[in-house]
Amino acid sequence: MNRRLTHLLTALPVTAALVAPPVLACTSMLVNKGATTDGATLMTYSADAHELYGELYYTPARRHGPGAMRDIIEWDTGKFLGRIPEAPVTYSVVGNMNEHQLSIGESTFTGREELEGPAGIVDYGSLIYIALERAKTAREAIQVMTKLVAEHGYASTGESFSIADPKEAWLLEMIGKGKGQKGAVWVARKVPEGHITAHANQARITQFPLNDPENAIYSPDVISFAREKGWFKGADKDFSFADTYHPLDFGGQRFAEGRVWSIFRRAAPSLKLGVEYADGSAPGKRLPLWVKPDKKLSVQDTMALMRDHFEGTPLDMTKDVGAGPYAAPYRWRPMTWEVDGKKYVHERAISTQQTGFSLVAQMRGSMPAPIGGVLWFGVDDTAMTVYTPMYAGIREVPRNFAQGVASRGQFSWDSSFWVFNWVSNQAYARWSDMSVDVQREQGALEGQFLADQAAIDQAAMELYKRSPEEARKYLTDYSVKQGEKVHGRWRKLGENLLVKYIDGNVRDEQGKVNHPKYPESWYRRIAQEKGKALEMPPEPKKEEPKPQAAPAAPAQKPASKPTVAPAP
Repeated sequence: MNRRLTHLLTALPVTAALVAPPVLACTSMLVNKGATTDGATLMTYSADAHELYGELYYTPARRHGPGAMRDIIEWDTGKFLGRIPEAPVTYSVVGNMNEHQLSIGESTFTGREELEGPAGIVDYGSLIYIALERAKTAREAIQVMTKLVAEHGYASTGESFSIADPKEAWLLEMIGKGKGQKGAVWVARKVPEGHITAHANQARITQFPLNDPENAIYSPDVISFAREKGWFKGADKDFSFADTYHPLDFGGQRFAEGRVWSIFRRAAPSLKLGVEYADGSAPGKRLPLWVKPDKKLSVQDTMALMRDHFEGTPLDMTKDVGAGPYAAPYRWRPMTWEVDGKKYVHERAISTQQTGFSLVAQMRGSMPAPIGGVLWFGVDDTAMTVYTPMYAGIREVPRNFAQGVASRGQFSWDSSFWVFNWVSNQAYARWSDMSVDVQREQGALEGQFLADQAAIDQAAMELYKRSPEEARKYLTDYSVKQGEKVHGRWRKLGENLLVKYIDGNVRDEQGKVNHPKYPESWYRRIAQEKGKALEMPPEPKKEEPKPQAAPAAPAQKPASKPTVAPAP
């Protein structure tokens, strides 16, 4: 996501004290159907930006008359960009999945500064949602998106798109041609059977096959345009999209590829991908485009991969003084800062406080599309959200998730976005304790949804045989109720947390108020920093009483002789 906050400036030379400003945007992952436990294709997407509010978009299917036009409204700014002809028929869309299970996510990589400001009216956000309304498959979506920018011009910077359907998962990377030039250059690659890929604000496609349209497709001028600019001079087979249009530097590795590394290292620990792929120490060392996970991934596994703060690695955010006494894996912006003329960084993890919404899209070809597609949707921080099932065929979404309920700068108890933020902002202050309560409730809700899924699927399938519309109604009722259930449970959780942890106290299960100490390590840090300023004076020594001499025993008189009476 761009949101006008994601421009990664050209990195300064890499030294321990000199770094580039970070990208503040999105993370997305693709899991090929051969890499999942149930044969579904999976896609994840976290939409991150400071001013983004978590909403579940819903657009019903429509028919349009001849000559109908569509307004293009820039997703980042709400600015009107222009109009394009509307398609005769458009499909219903729930969030980032349509009724045919097609799902699309993204992350902004910006790219070469020379290519900013291209001539066009279709921004990357509009590309996503227009493609979802007009395409049934991932390949068709790529055709729709690339044709739109060719005909009407592109209006954004570099972008990576995750595009998936029940059969295929594709990574599409695109960048405009610069000021005054219409269109874009792009390349798309299909994720191989049994593999996963991910992207997080850094272009990732390097070399690609030139004569394998089954697995790689690209714009006709993707190489020749680079030659014209003087950015590439080698043989076509050696051309690298990422190295040409968005070279990897310290910032790209530390703030972007670091998140991809954390997904790959957890999904495929056998590869032993070291921290040098993520810490910026070797920007020329690239991660593979995709990896084969050590075991097939379930929906629950995939949710877990999106909940990460580099725990257990050299980048672990819970270990330094910035984590505070309760080991909070969060750092408030800005992410780069300076002390005594030296520049430093905070880590950019997958789980971040400025996520608006995130999702796990589950696409199953074994069922009719309205039932096979499930958008597991959540608002706010991925580590703190509850992924709630929204089926592809539903006719409405829960009001607490709906667009427009979360308004800018105004809290509302009706909005799940605000209720979840209320809970998470409590938990950030006392993470090591409160996160346990939050994750317990999170696990209970998600665990129940996953346990119930087979029965819900089966009931919907039985209805679908009789009437597809009855099945849609059933799934709509179910999805809306689950959204309302999550909203109510999370509000109650927030109330309980306030009562349990009020004023730094902790109530136990019997309601008794306790006063737990800070961790010993935190007391030690305070003592080391403040030293004498906080040290209590030693208690005055009490004078011990002098031992008293035992009283002298009274002198004893010699025993008197008995008086002897005189003899008579």
